[in-house]
Amino acid sequence: MFFRTPRFADPAKILSVNPEQFTYPPYSAPLAEAYDGRFEAAFIVLHPFIRVPEALAWKATRQYPADEQIATSGSKFRWTDAISATGLGSCARMNQALLTSIGAVRDHLADPEGVKALQRLLEDEPVWMPTEGRFEPLLHRDFLYAFQTAGVRELIFVPEFPAADPVVRLDVAGLRSGSIPFPARGTLLAPDQSFLFTGDWDSFFTMFYGQRDFIRQVAGALDLEGFFATPNTEHAWFNYTFGCATVTLSPEHWQTAE
Repeated sequence: MFFRTPRFADPAKILSVNPEQFTYPPYSAPLAEAYDGRFEAAFIVLHPFIRVPEALAWKATRQYPADEQIATSGSKFRWTDAISATGLGSCARMNQALLTSIGAVRDHLADPEGVKALQRLLEDEPVWMPTEGRFEPLLHRDFLYAFQTAGVRELIFVPEFPAADPVVRLDVAGLRSGSIPFPARGTLLAPDQSFLFTGDWDSFFTMFYGQRDFIRQVAGALDLEGFFATPNTEHAWFNYTFGCATVTLSPEHWQTAE
């Protein structure tokens, strides 16, 4: 059943903001403070690992599956299951291991032992890790569900670099049917600017900003794996050497959308 997303921002303020201002927030401030604090809540959607048939596993192909194969044959493999299988212990360390595996963190921040645990998982099980910095194919329909739930027929796509690429409106039904290619990365924004999804180049999560009750409803209906950002949660939430552990609970204890 469709309903209108409750508005919690002043309409005049909404009309005065350009979509180009909705790119991924800077790393210098907590995630909850992004976009001048216009959104009530920020939810970190963890990109699922990908369970595939044995024929598409690393043992059989030694090649990462194509997006079409992921969409048609893949299924979500939760971080909690990957953490259990690898023994990494928390989603913070899993994020650290994933980032280390792509060279996004180095030196004292790197977790080479975590990477080895990830490698063993991929070699032993028909499971692939998510790809960083994009809208994960297994989450495309979930993101579109949010717009459909809000009764939105079009969304605004803000590219990662709006100075180089145009901001465009995209038909939600066309994205769902595949007649319109799903954007690889950037921001998916509601036309009334009441909620959005946005991702960062090297990240294994997508930020879902909006009203807390709306996020809770969408995430709960889809069983999205993730957690609400606290007032102190930063982009590098895996990294306790920045002092995060002294001011927040560890990620596995943060508030989820249940």
